[in-house]
Amino acid sequence: MESITLKATKRDVIGKKVKVYRRQGKLPAVVYGKEIGSIPVWLDAREANKALRKVGSSSFVVVDVEGSPYTTLVRERQRDYLRGDLLHVDFQAITMGQTLRTEVPITITGEAPALTLGLQMVTGITSIEVESLPKDLPSNVVVDVSNLAEMGDKIQVKDLSLPEGVEILTEGEEMIAQITAPAGMEEEEIVTEEEGFLEGGEPEVIEKGKSEEETEG
Repeated sequence: MESITLKATKRDVIGKKVKVYRRQGKLPAVVYGKEIGSIPVWLDAREANKALRKVGSSSFVVVDVEGSPYTTLVRERQRDYLRGDLLHVDFQAITMGQTLRTEVPITITGEAPALTLGLQMVTGITSIEVESLPKDLPSNVVVDVSNLAEMGDKIQVKDLSLPEGVEILTEGEEMIAQITAPAGMEEEEIVTEEEGFLEGGEPEVIEKGKSEEETEG
């Protein structure tokens, strides 16, 4: 189980006074859980912004509060809407022997053969909700789209195969990726292009879509 560690100190400042400490490079945060209650803390703002940049909702973060480490998940981030800097972070402490629910990001890989026919691929949801023990929690779900070859081909949540011990809670009919026709392309044009491709001809590409990769937080 991979994780990052952030050093924290206990915080007794709340409300408007927090702004003063932010200007000194401190980031207010809170670590909470059933067994520990709520612990307000300070983080180093520069360190936290850098470390949490690529941390998703299923990535573990160890928050070391003055020598007491808590394994957590990032549950909420407040940001400066202009600069994008973190203003506040909520960390949920987890218990390794208890199941948890969280969102796991979807990473799309491969290239759909249907794109060579002038079709396009549209993507749907970018994460799924799962339940598992912390030790079984995947950092992401990799979806290979290299088998999407024809108009209408799609991948739904029910098509996913996750490791043993991981239960998918998201509705199975939710769409992840699907092959569609570009706007303005008629069905007859699609058939003609497919025929030309099968005969060895070089079909005209009206629009070529591309896959998107989700990486998070």
